Amino acid sequence: MSRTPVLRAAVVGTGHRARLFTRGLAERPGHVVAALCDPSPTRMAFHNRLLAEAGAPAATPWEPDRFTDLLAKEDIDEVVVTTVDAEHDRYIVPALKAGCRVVTEKPMTVDAERCARILDTVRETGNSLTVAFNYRFNPVHEKVRALLAGGAIGEVLSVHFEWLLDVRHGADYFRRWHREKHHSGGLMVHKSSHHFDLVNWWLADAPEEAFGYGRLGFYGREAGQRHGLRREYDRAHGSDRAADDPFALDLAGNDTLRALYLDAERDDGYLRDRNVFDGPITIEDDMSVLVRYARGATMTYHLTAYSPWEGYRVMFNGSGGRLELEVEESRWQPPLTRATSAAGAVHGDTAAEHAGGARLTLRPLWRPPVDVPLAVAHEAHGGGDPRMLDALFGPADPTRAADAAAATHPTATERDGALALAVGLAANRSFETGRPVRTGELIPG
Repeated sequence: MSRTPVLRAAVVGTGHRARLFTRGLAERPGHVVAALCDPSPTRMAFHNRLLAEAGAPAATPWEPDRFTDLLAKEDIDEVVVTTVDAEHDRYIVPALKAGCRVVTEKPMTVDAERCARILDTVRETGNSLTVAFNYRFNPVHEKVRALLAGGAIGEVLSVHFEWLLDVRHGADYFRRWHREKHHSGGLMVHKSSHHFDLVNWWLADAPEEAFGYGRLGFYGREAGQRHGLRREYDRAHGSDRAADDPFALDLAGNDTLRALYLDAERDDGYLRDRNVFDGPITIEDDMSVLVRYARGATMTYHLTAYSPWEGYRVMFNGSGGRLELEVEESRWQPPLTRATSAAGAVHGDTAAEHAGGARLTLRPLWRPPVDVPLAVAHEAHGGGDPRMLDALFGPADPTRAADAAAATHPTATERDGALALAVGLAANRSFETGRPVRTGELIPG
């Protein structure tokens, strides 16, 4: 009887989000995490403990500067990239050239030059690149796509999309490396790429032009002083002035955060708990964008990163009616002192304490509205994470193969990653120039 071949994987970047992939691969037959790659031996040791907990063998730790050696010497078949966004191409390109299958966290990258390099490499090598847009796998989002594709409201003519990050989740982007645009591309690239990919996928269309306004109006030194929210400290750990600040993150108070970040500071000097009302912060916290699509539909989009509640509203206007979705991820956030966890409301991997509900309403022309039944999960990014892992790597339990097949759909390709990135890049350029920007100026057609 022939054995199923075991694919040897490398996980590159071993921070908080990478835990999903380290555990997910360890739990799935036919995959083994053979190598870890990160500047921090401390973080890699944490991930090796995750592998041990899953009953999997330890992975070999490697330094980033030796990544190409890693690929050859560890005989790697698949690479998962979960590094700082601006570093994605540094690993995607050589992994593709080495013949590996590559899965990268979103966004695919942060600027047009890096995007072109990735697209050129995929074209030259013919190898596979998948972008981990887990929101596609949320059953609620799949329901929306099915209704639109089935003609429930006819031709979609316009979309209004509002996404709200509450003051627990939103603030976290202003504590860590995401606060500097050269690392993350700003929230238009790092966070909103999720949303732009959803709309591209929902409409089965490509964005052509974007215009927008963005500002830093809540976080940062100037705004914090203006609103009376600023406290005088650089980072929360060890600061008496942060002790009663509800915006401060207590790394020492959470075992995972302490192990991944506080204990790892000696390795690379990275501070995970910066003051959200201090500099340098070069990203926006309030953004409005107007997007035009190839077939003529338009989208108005707004992202707020300092809301009292977290969730989103998206409305589709069509030739045969209107489809409305509202999801409350958290109805409100209590003023906890020194938030102790980067999970839950910060990362979306567990349900928020005050999670609300979801409502999907179909409003056809000339007929009463219909409330569409939904099965809502607030943990694991709306249930998207485990279903995405099944689609990428197969089910953890082989007896679930039929269920996994029913729950999957085509994963996001490098082209999907580029089209989601194109909206964010065009919006960023529009913020700077005050003019509409065609996506074709940034991402080749």
